[in-house]
Amino acid sequence: MSSGVTTIPVLDASELQDGQMKQVDFGKDGKVLLSKVRGRVQATSAFCTHYGAPLIKGTLESSGRVVCPWHGACFNVCTGDIEDAPALDAIHSFPCEVRDGKIYVTAREESTLKSNMARQPAVASLVLDSPDQDAVVIVGGGAATIHAIESLRLHGFGGSITVLTKEGYAPIDRTRLSKSLGMDLSKLQWRTPQELKERYNVDYRTNVEVTAVDTVNKTVTIGGTEQVNYTKLILATGATPRKLGVEGENLNGVYSLRQYQDAEKISAGGSPLRFELEMEAPTQSVNPWTWLPDLGLQKGKKLVVIGSSFISMELVAAAQKKELAEMHVVGSGSSKLPFAAILGDQIAQALYNFHQKNGVQFHMSSGLQSIKASAADPSSVGSVVLKDGTEIPADVVVLGVGVRPATEFLKGSKLESAMQRDGGLKVDGQLRVDGFEDVFALGDIAVYPQAQDGVYKRIEHWNVASNHGRAVGETIGKRKDKLAAGFKKVPIFWSGQGMNLRYCGIGEGWDDVIIKGNLDELKFAAYYCKEGKVIAAASMNSDPIVTRAAELLRLGIMPSPEEIRGGKDLYTIDIASRPIETAPGV
Repeated sequence: MSSGVTTIPVLDASELQDGQMKQVDFGKDGKVLLSKVRGRVQATSAFCTHYGAPLIKGTLESSGRVVCPWHGACFNVCTGDIEDAPALDAIHSFPCEVRDGKIYVTAREESTLKSNMARQPAVASLVLDSPDQDAVVIVGGGAATIHAIESLRLHGFGGSITVLTKEGYAPIDRTRLSKSLGMDLSKLQWRTPQELKERYNVDYRTNVEVTAVDTVNKTVTIGGTEQVNYTKLILATGATPRKLGVEGENLNGVYSLRQYQDAEKISAGGSPLRFELEMEAPTQSVNPWTWLPDLGLQKGKKLVVIGSSFISMELVAAAQKKELAEMHVVGSGSSKLPFAAILGDQIAQALYNFHQKNGVQFHMSSGLQSIKASAADPSSVGSVVLKDGTEIPADVVVLGVGVRPATEFLKGSKLESAMQRDGGLKVDGQLRVDGFEDVFALGDIAVYPQAQDGVYKRIEHWNVASNHGRAVGETIGKRKDKLAAGFKKVPIFWSGQGMNLRYCGIGEGWDDVIIKGNLDELKFAAYYCKEGKVIAAASMNSDPIVTRAAELLRLGIMPSPEEIRGGKDLYTIDIASRPIETAPGV
């Protein structure tokens, strides 16, 4: 393959109308996405840099946004730049022109291959030689952190960036833990430690614990003694798994699923375990290379999962492939079905039936009383006892009973004035902590006003944390006092339940649900309504309906419940050629 730049005709101009996209061949093996936005043809990479989804199946909006059909990543087709997470790398933008009735694209063929779909965003400032004396300190090492780093440098911040994290490694793509727990840690890292240092000039400090914050003198304290100065402080500490306080929860073989090493422990001793998992920034420092290899989910073992949250059921879905002797899910007694409060009884029942057919035994009304040690090894788990007296043998127990914001270290500081009852920090639309101009809180710990109704909520989604990081990096990097319209992203999450479940919006308090499709086949789209408006959507095996719905919610043009009941198709709503001035700022 030639490494030179070539210009070739790829499509008759008459075949691409305004607001349309076409995927075309380039050379022998290359692919290019053509988009026509406001009368101009644009050419970019054809695949999302997050997980490689074909962008042709996504959604094009008149401002030039193309939304990935799988996980909601957005790119600008005019520049290739990222507009929304979870993608961390931009896509290529290729010169193109229309002449003699043909669309010509100029590119190196290797840049049009799927294997070369990504380009790093340009680092706007030469940070190694910058005279800027500003200092950003980021506490935490998860999704919000890596996206904040990228955004700070992209938007011209030339000062120092110091990251302080309890973890022993650079930020990883935690959702890939779900794809293969046997994957080497280096393959999970968004950026290598060397790259963070050399390209981004980041002082990335691992295995350190921040014990105090002084907002008057603008310092953070590490380990009770060392102080680090800041001009801007970003708190992105994520959340900590909840404990139940029951007897036996500290036995060997009892786990919470939060960090890289947690996943390794659970799967140790067998083939890589595959499952979908939503992970936020962890808060505990544990040596990732020490675990008990005989306690993992191996063939013939008995698994008990406490809790029926999305994470819990993702693990159960994956464990169905491990040839285990038994799989049990123990609920809290608050619901007879997993996910009922979020997805509704009909979808919850369909998922319950699916998991039950695959060997999962449910104990939804019982609740956990205690965890008992093995008679053969008093240091390891042997069974769990339910509140109704039932005893279930267990080799591995996973606690999936929720998380709490990792903000304990802020108690006693002035920042405690912004702390809510659940431990989250109240922030404004620009993610500044209430009452503190130079302190931002992101991700799991941020209680922020929602775009739809202005109600303050804390959202534990990977995409939310990532986009928080991007927004604050822009605010600091551009020296803006405020983003023009505040943080206006529509939350999106996905979950592996044997098949991918996707969800967008905030459905809390929904009073009606409209379901289109076949629940028995887990092929459906659901629309959650409140007070006569659609506020959220979910789907399985119906891509890209959820990312389409997310754009309609963002733009404020989601059809009414009556229209959806009447058969209104979301794809018939033109958002690719509508006047750009009608789209809200985000």
